[in-house]
Amino acid sequence: MIAATSFNGKKVALFGLGGSGVITAQSLQAGGADLTAWDDNPAQVNVAKNLGISTGDLRNVDWSSIDTFVLAPGVPLTHPKPHWSVEKANANNIPIIGDVEIFSLERANVAPDAPLIAVTGTNGKSTTTALIAHILETAGRDVQMGGNIGTAILSLDEPSGDKYYVVECSSYQIDLAPSLHPTAGILLNLTPDHLDRHGSMEHYASVKSRLVEKSDTAILGVDDVWCRDIIRKLCEAGRNPKQVSVQTEIESGPYLEGSNLIKPSNAHKDVLIELDGIETLRGQHNAQNAAAATLACMDVGLSTEQIQSGMQSFSGLQHRMQPIAKLDNVIFINDSKATNAEAAAPALQSYENIFWILGGLAKDEGIRPLAPLFNRVNKAFLIGEAAPEFAAELGGRVDFEISELVDRAIRAATHAAVEFSKNTGQASAILFSPACASFDQFRNFEIRGDCFVKNVARIPGIEMLIPYQMNEDA
Repeated sequence: MIAATSFNGKKVALFGLGGSGVITAQSLQAGGADLTAWDDNPAQVNVAKNLGISTGDLRNVDWSSIDTFVLAPGVPLTHPKPHWSVEKANANNIPIIGDVEIFSLERANVAPDAPLIAVTGTNGKSTTTALIAHILETAGRDVQMGGNIGTAILSLDEPSGDKYYVVECSSYQIDLAPSLHPTAGILLNLTPDHLDRHGSMEHYASVKSRLVEKSDTAILGVDDVWCRDIIRKLCEAGRNPKQVSVQTEIESGPYLEGSNLIKPSNAHKDVLIELDGIETLRGQHNAQNAAAATLACMDVGLSTEQIQSGMQSFSGLQHRMQPIAKLDNVIFINDSKATNAEAAAPALQSYENIFWILGGLAKDEGIRPLAPLFNRVNKAFLIGEAAPEFAAELGGRVDFEISELVDRAIRAATHAAVEFSKNTGQASAILFSPACASFDQFRNFEIRGDCFVKNVARIPGIEMLIPYQMNEDA
């Protein structure tokens, strides 16, 4: 854990005692802060007390004596309205920060030369963060990965010049980190998201842009209008942002051509990275992730050979278009995190001859937005509460059957896919991309994905592509 020595002797109020909030409180106390922490949930407060964290109702503290207010990123800062604790801090002109800001201050004080790669964007930031960390690790670097990807940033090792920090940043975290100064900052893309917390797309984009504005090297995707506008502003400010595209040939950075990332040259095209055959980086969206990761890794000293080698062994993120097994000419894909139609689209775009397992608790739009991709599906196997609704949507366009349960769907899909591949000689994919929430049959998408993996692992003759040890009691 990183001790927040920058706050030694300071009076600090903290609101939000979830997982990262508890780590932040412990970090502040370890660094010598005079801390008072609170949460609207009494159970969270009791957990913190039992861990030795100094707690107290922030409604009753003397806010005029507080030096800094630390806010958990899940608590509203501005929209739809500021949390009551934020209003008290604002009324007393107290700086409001988050855990990424505390890390940034410690890095600046202790090891300002420690390489820091920060990643944001609406989509793809977790995969890009994990990919960069994996490439650096395979190249022999001491990597510390954390932030929004699931590991609290203050639970990482203390900053030092020989450690490489790879941090995923949400818009909420960026909004609370005015001192964030990455070595390389990545903004992958921007589409409408979290507007209930930002009020408008303009405000959301302005928050995201801060990460690249403050980076030594700014890396941006050019394939959406919001990022192109940020690039224009950076250039007007005298910056030279590095750019990536998977939709068009550009002169300013790598772009996707076929399955290769191309580096523009004066008179010819040079292949920068070959993505062909890397199952975990299929599709345009993953090509964008790979292009941005390549530039960031080059920026901190890696060769293209080291980057290519790291990408070849990248196993992907759990439940995100993750290839988990093969049987003859059939590949099994766990995309359980696809909890709506938009999230399922990249997987459907990335494979052909698809035997699609889908269903669960349907979102408002159902699978109607996916209709242009139905021609990629050989047969669908419907599970969960949405099965009748999806059957009506697919009827007459896609062959389907109602399987109801994941294990039944796997058995039926495996039989159909193996027969198809034997008869045609073509590869096929069993794609578990539900396009639904999990809550009708599972507590969350992780448990749903684990159920898929467990049942696939039981198929006779299956070759698992991920580490998996069968537990027959599971």
